[in-house]
Amino acid sequence: MVKKLSDFSVVIRAKNEERWIGYAIQSALDHLKKPEIVIVDNSSTDKTIEIVKFFAENPNLNNEADNYSKIKIVNIKNYSPGRALNLGVKNASKKYILILSAHCIIKNFNEKNNLEDLEKKVCVFGNQIPVWNGKKITKRYLWSHFSNKKTVNMYSELEKRYFLHNALSIYKKITLKKIPFDENLTSKEDRYWANKIIKKKLNFVYDPELIAEHQYTLHGNTWKGIA
Repeated sequence: MVKKLSDFSVVIRAKNEERWIGYAIQSALDHLKKPEIVIVDNSSTDKTIEIVKFFAENPNLNNEADNYSKIKIVNIKNYSPGRALNLGVKNASKKYILILSAHCIIKNFNEKNNLEDLEKKVCVFGNQIPVWNGKKITKRYLWSHFSNKKTVNMYSELEKRYFLHNALSIYKKITLKKIPFDENLTSKEDRYWANKIIKKKLNFVYDPELIAEHQYTLHGNTWKGIA
């Protein structure tokens, strides 16, 4: 039986994610107890918001239910990855922030280990299983970083910098209020954030037991390098 966490805000950035957004939200409900979910929407023109509202307005998700979820929809203009995350954090009310890609599905979450790590580290980020049309595909490029070994302050020999990935990551809200993401970057805000905290002599950790399936989409840079 899955142990459910509490006191979490789940921040999900979205733009035209109708195919996977429902799965992402459902996976958060399956692994977290009464989470707050903050959707930061970048002018979606498909059914993304309609699907989010289905969860928000579902009468089965009420205050008496274990999987009750308060869902907020925040619209963003002048989008950048870091700006969207900072806006999500600003609108979050819980102690912990879980950042989840709109096309990721949480598969494993260890309550005890993740929260213990977060007391000693500023971030825990998770393992990713790349999936295309429901079939696992060979890991290449950034996927080579996701090993089975727990790693403190992961360094990427490929990118020549410290490596952290926000497809599935956990922070304390107070940390991201003090050290926000760079809003001027067009990508890889997570890597730049990791290198910033290393300079501050802080630590982050990769947990291979914190797992998400990351669906291959035609959007974004996440899948660069996979043929």
